[in-house]
Amino acid sequence: MEERVVVTGLGAVTPLAVGIGKTWDKILLGESGIRTIQSFDPLAFGLDVTIAGEIPDFNPTSYIEKKQVRRLDRTSQLGIVAVQEALAQSGLHIDQENGTKIGVIFGTGIGGFITTLDQYDVFKEKGVRRVSPFTIPMLMPNATAANIAATFSCLGPCLAPTSACASGSDAVGIGFDLIRSRRVHACIVGGADAVVIPFAIAGFGNMGALTTLWNSDPIHASRPFDRNRSGFVISEGSAALILENETFARARRANILAEVAGYGSSSDGYHITAPHPQGDGAIRASRAALSDAGLGPSAITYINAHGTSTPLNDRIETSVIREVYGSHAKTIPVSSTKSMTGHLLGAAGALEAAFCVLALQTGFLPRTMNLDEVETDCDLRHIRETEKAKQPYAAVSNAFGFGGHNSVLVFKTYSNVR
Repeated sequence: MEERVVVTGLGAVTPLAVGIGKTWDKILLGESGIRTIQSFDPLAFGLDVTIAGEIPDFNPTSYIEKKQVRRLDRTSQLGIVAVQEALAQSGLHIDQENGTKIGVIFGTGIGGFITTLDQYDVFKEKGVRRVSPFTIPMLMPNATAANIAATFSCLGPCLAPTSACASGSDAVGIGFDLIRSRRVHACIVGGADAVVIPFAIAGFGNMGALTTLWNSDPIHASRPFDRNRSGFVISEGSAALILENETFARARRANILAEVAGYGSSSDGYHITAPHPQGDGAIRASRAALSDAGLGPSAITYINAHGTSTPLNDRIETSVIREVYGSHAKTIPVSSTKSMTGHLLGAAGALEAAFCVLALQTGFLPRTMNLDEVETDCDLRHIRETEKAKQPYAAVSNAFGFGGHNSVLVFKTYSNVR
C-alpha cells in the first residue's frame, strides 16, 4: 500500500506580505499586492508597463546571515525565507539521523536572472577580471534548491523543476511521488522567482503577455475571467510546503494541515507560449490528478484556477474545467488568487497549492478580485466575495505554463480514518 502524504508546514514571501499567515489574511480581505514599481523607474527604461507585484519591506539580512546573502541571488533568498517559515510551522527537525530521508524539490521558472544581468553589466563595463566568482552558483536554476538543501542539511534527492509557471506545482507533485513511493520520509517543496526587473518586463511585455491598460490603477490590473482583462501582472515571491508520509508525521505528533491526494502532469506538445486551443494537455492532467486521487468531479469543493488574466488562458481554462467536471462545473466554487498576488511565475503553483491547503483547513474560499463582468466564454461558479465553504473536502490547484506544461494537484481534508 502506498504511503499517504500529508502537509505539515507552509511558508511564503509574497507581494502581500512576508509570511503565509499575513498573506492569507490579506487574501481573505481582498487586498491587492499590485503597485506602481518602486525598485526602479519604469519610464526611464521606456517600458509600457509600470506596475508589478513587488515584496514590500523585504530585507533578507533580517532572516539570513549577511555573508550568505551576498552569495545568493534574490530568488534563492526568497526561497530560503519561505522554507524557514514552513519548517518552523511543521516542527520538523532535520539532523544527521533523518537528513538522508528528507528531500528538496524546489522549482523556478527562470532562476538567477538578476545575477545574470548584473554580472553581464560588470563584464561589459569593468572587464573579465571583475566578474564575481559566485556568478554561476548564483544564477544556475538549481541554486535555490541546492541552497535550501545546504542551509537545512537535507541529504535526500534535491531537484529543481523548471517547467515555467507550473514549476512550483510540479515540485509539489514530484515530492508527493517520492514520499508515497517510500524513497524519502519528507520533502521540502515549493518554488521561487524574482524577475521584477526592466529586461524581464520588456521581454514579457513585447510578447503581449502583460497588461498595459491599468498603470494608473494597479489594484484593478489583474482581473482573471473578467471581460476587460488584458494580460497578467508580473510578481516576485516564493512559497514552500513541508510534505511528509503520514506515519512519519504522526510518529512525531506533527500538526497535519491537509493530505496531498493526487497529481497529474502532461505536455501540450503544441506551442512554446500558447496553450492548446482545445486545452488537450490541461484536460489530460486534470483527469490524471482526479484519477490519482481516486475522486470524481463531484468530490471537488474548490478549484484554485491558474487564472492569469490573459484573454487566451482564462477562456481555455474555463473550457477545460467544463470538460473535466461536466455538470459539476456549474456548482464548484472557482477563484484565481492571482487577482491579488499577480503572477509569481515559477512560485505561482506552490503558493496556490498552499492556498488550497488553507482553504481546506480554515473553510474559507478566497475571491477573484476585479471580476466586474464575467466574460461570456468564462462563465463558471466564480467566487466574487470571500465565502465559507459548505463542506470543505477536496481542493484542486491548476498550473499551466509556457511550453505546454500542465500540472494539477488535488488536496483533501485530513482524516486519520482510512
